[in-house]
Amino acid sequence: MLKIGIIGCGYISQKHLDTLLRINRVELAAVSDVQKSKMETAANYYRKAKGHIGSIEYYEDYLDLIQDEEIDIVLIAVISGLHGNIAKQALLAGKHVIVEKPLALSIEEADDIISLSKAKQKKVLVCHQLRYRPVMAKIKQVLKEGHLGDPYLGVASARINRSPEYYAQATWRGSWEHDGGMLINQGIHIVDLLIWLLGDMETVYGEIGAGSLHQKETEDFAAGIINFSNHAKGVIEVNSVTKPSNQGYSLSLFCEKGSLTISGNGLDRLDHCFIENGDLLVEELKTLSSKKNEHFYMYQNFIDCIENDQSDLVMDASEGKRALEAIFAIYQSNNLKNPITMPVTSFSTKEMKQVSVGRKKT
Repeated sequence: MLKIGIIGCGYISQKHLDTLLRINRVELAAVSDVQKSKMETAANYYRKAKGHIGSIEYYEDYLDLIQDEEIDIVLIAVISGLHGNIAKQALLAGKHVIVEKPLALSIEEADDIISLSKAKQKKVLVCHQLRYRPVMAKIKQVLKEGHLGDPYLGVASARINRSPEYYAQATWRGSWEHDGGMLINQGIHIVDLLIWLLGDMETVYGEIGAGSLHQKETEDFAAGIINFSNHAKGVIEVNSVTKPSNQGYSLSLFCEKGSLTISGNGLDRLDHCFIENGDLLVEELKTLSSKKNEHFYMYQNFIDCIENDQSDLVMDASEGKRALEAIFAIYQSNNLKNPITMPVTSFSTKEMKQVSVGRKKT
């Protein structure tokens, strides 16, 4: 039985607790948070739902959890600016790591995590869980097997609303150093899916901007164009100022032998799907589009890789870095007013503190 410790017992940890309750191969052994009440809430929720009678340790200092010899896996569910450093410390202590998105807020920290994972022979899972959603996995398979032919164009969109009250709830929200931009927070899942499906990036051009709704450092909207090595193009358009509320997300692919669009607030509605001579595949995709369960499949893949020392982790640290590279290239392109040739070898969101995002004053 693998034992997991959770660092950060806020809202996002709830999804992980619910998933852990469904998996018999791992159990919660420790929690850490700066607020004792949050640790108690998380531990009691797990105990009650699981009927758990074993001890769950409380650590106000996350370093003590990392050094706990009983812990096999460290789950990092704290603010984005702390992900990279905590992941590195956990790997140095010989732990496997699950880290919420984003992997880090700099290329340098992402590279350090990748290197440590290899040196320590420990697995790192980055929570881009939508790759594990059945319909997304099937789309990936359909592309790989050539049923859609050559991909020509992919369009990723996020049209959501984040109110001034949302940013006022925590001082770190909307800061480059601790939170990153809205591309990293709200746009990264759709960006990750786009590049996962279309392949290796060659160049990226992008621009970002901001309105007058929020008095924060980071951008409110962004647009990007990606050129892939297979000659496909990717278009990204995301914003967090959609009025009056979320319109949701969408992902469209236009290929040699077909096209599809999946959208909705939960990216779970197949609006359009056509594949030449592929009626059965279309019906299968329609059936899968409403099925989720991605956190469960994500954990199963991770645990399989640990127990069997497998290397086929769908979303490891190297894959987590790719989404960061795409987003950082958009930021760099905005700053330099030029396309960026991939890969991005050095960048931190801290560099954006000196950049005007064009925010209008109220």
